[in-house]
Amino acid sequence: MRLNQFIAHHSNHSRREADKLILDGKVSIKREIITDFSYQVQAGEKVYLNGKLLRAKDQYTLIVYNKPKGEIVSKKDDRGRAVIFDSLPKRFAHFTPVGRLDFASEGLLLLSDNIKVACALMESKLERVYLLKLSGKIQENVFDAMESGLSLKNACAGAHSKNKIKAMDFAPFASYTCIKNTPKFSKIKVAITEGKNRELRRFFAHFGLEVLDLKRIAYGFVHLNNLPSQKVRFLERKEYNKLHAFLRTLESDKNFKL
Repeated sequence: MRLNQFIAHHSNHSRREADKLILDGKVSIKREIITDFSYQVQAGEKVYLNGKLLRAKDQYTLIVYNKPKGEIVSKKDDRGRAVIFDSLPKRFAHFTPVGRLDFASEGLLLLSDNIKVACALMESKLERVYLLKLSGKIQENVFDAMESGLSLKNACAGAHSKNKIKAMDFAPFASYTCIKNTPKFSKIKVAITEGKNRELRRFFAHFGLEVLDLKRIAYGFVHLNNLPSQKVRFLERKEYNKLHAFLRTLESDKNFKL
């Protein structure tokens, strides 16, 4: 993690304020003043601010990765296809993905070095927001199903050919906004609160609509924004504050412990 990010992450200073502190010679590591803005803080290194040890506030790290189409969310692939860890910097090799995006999907993917945090986010009802391009016009019965939910005994359409999950229940969508709706194709922004196997592809395939493009742009309180494809960033302080509040809720409601 870059030094200014580390300071912002573990203190009340913004990244811009951290830059000034570094420039003013207020930051030291191993008794040496550090003025290099690109300095990478390694695991276990002690950072001092104005002579006082900057104690880590978190027992975990969360990162955002903009996954492109054509990468598998896995450590390795037995068919030799590209996986996300081929693109991620090696220092994130031990991180756990929060859920999945399939081979043909792109967008926001969260990863954490704490598996309990990753699982808590995966199992949560936090909204997952997607932009979709569909192969035809969205009819009223599709909008009705998005609002009311859907239960299918056979949800194989839209699934991977080797997947064994057949029946599937779809909860009502948290929200949706139809951006374009024509006989040739449609574009829609949807928010759902689950992360079942190829859930959106299965849902729309039931109505004869193929998902041509699928991009996740938000997961709960974390947004993709302008992060370029195949790039990674750390959570900002305001995002960590919301994550802490989310985990505190789990601790009180479900006896969740890190």
